[in-house]
Amino acid sequence: MDLDLGMLVLRLALGPMLVLHGANKVWGGGGLTGTAGWFESLGLRPGRLHARLAAGTELVAGALVTLGLLTGLASAAFVGLMAVAALTDHRGKGYFVFKGGWEYVLLVAMAAVALAVTGPGAWSLDEVLGLPLSGPVWGLVAAVGGLLAAGGCSPCSADPCPTRPDAGPRRRRPYAGARGAPRGQGRHDGHRRRPGARRGGHGR
Repeated sequence: MDLDLGMLVLRLALGPMLVLHGANKVWGGGGLTGTAGWFESLGLRPGRLHARLAAGTELVAGALVTLGLLTGLASAAFVGLMAVAALTDHRGKGYFVFKGGWEYVLLVAMAAVALAVTGPGAWSLDEVLGLPLSGPVWGLVAAVGGLLAAGGCSPCSADPCPTRPDAGPRRRRPYAGARGAPRGQGRHDGHRRRPGARRGGHGR
């Protein structure tokens, strides 16, 4: 009974949290449009597709973990979501969460793998329905499957990931003295002589 209670507490810590994150992507502040714009800035394109995919996965996986249903598959979804977050929003920021690092998402992913290995406990729909979707094999499925899914969704799988949300291709500065370049910006502005121009009133 102690283990069953502990697994219920773990499920109630993970599941509703992810449901709230999914709901916020759909109905919070800027809604799906705002989420899509944020995802675009992270390199997840097309942003609207990734926003719908992430929100839907969070809502469904969070609900499944809360209910203790299809635990191994739901845990794999947790790992995938956390891995994508680590590779995008938390990338290049180190470990600590207070510096924007991947400490939090790693903790959630490892807790999800532990849930897949141990099982959701007696107070779950998996137990009621007799679904054997937990154990060491399912823990491995959750870890490896989640990471592979994240690799397919991450911008790192195709293009280099930006280290900042606003990072993008660097623009080359206009050629010095080029036509239309702002006055005073070119390297040689004020130093190049036009044909026929006099220097100091003494000719060329």
